[in-house]
Amino acid sequence: MIREAICEGVDVEEALEKAKAELNLTETDDYDFEVVQREEKKKFGLFGGRPAKVRVFIKETVEDKTEQFLRDVLDNMGLSGIAIEKKTEDDAIEFNLSGEEEGFVIGRRGETLDALQTLTGLVANHDREGYTKVTVNVGNYRDKREKTLEILGRKLAFKAVKTGRKTSLEPMNPYERRIIHTAVQKVNGAISWSEGENTARHVVIGPDPKAKNTRRGGGYNNRRGGRKNYNANRNTNPAPNPDRVPLNEGGTTGLYGRIDK
Repeated sequence: MIREAICEGVDVEEALEKAKAELNLTETDDYDFEVVQREEKKKFGLFGGRPAKVRVFIKETVEDKTEQFLRDVLDNMGLSGIAIEKKTEDDAIEFNLSGEEEGFVIGRRGETLDALQTLTGLVANHDREGYTKVTVNVGNYRDKREKTLEILGRKLAFKAVKTGRKTSLEPMNPYERRIIHTAVQKVNGAISWSEGENTARHVVIGPDPKAKNTRRGGGYNNRRGGRKNYNANRNTNPAPNPDRVPLNEGGTTGLYGRIDK
């Protein structure tokens, strides 16, 4: 991507300085320029004459463009004290934010952080060929969040197997729902599915109707005073259901992947 500015001045030097100022360039920044039109003095001080015109341009990389956008957004949020650390690898850019106001950047359940990542990803891939994956993180927040969701998914899956009841979770984005689904798939006897629309879409975890009933108490004699049938509960591992297919609501590109027109 090329950023440019075309400015006029009394002479080439003045036009060049105006164009550099318009692009917010400093003396240490790299740039190219071309003289579109040289100045001409008026004849006899009365007739003709024209100002100089200069075009200054810089080749802006995707990394520079997205970082500048992220910086502008944070500044407009009043978070100018947040530092941005950038790491690039192949077709991926990772921004790690740090500072005293990290909590404001993360937001409730990471909603602000997710929004920043979505917008920055859109800017990075706007009007260009190819696709660059953009990740915006604060410390190791996303790793902690993923681990928390995995533990939650497995815990509720075991609960569903034990009690035979389903549990509805809070609304989540597609990426987080996929983490829950993947965790539940590792527990035989439990299944998960999604309900709701748009921002209200959430995961429900319940017992797998195709798995054997392994709830406690299932091995007791129904007659009053009957003795417990120990052989009935000897197999404590629920039978796997071969028809269970992991749900993948978030695609393969991670949180808020590529958005095509």
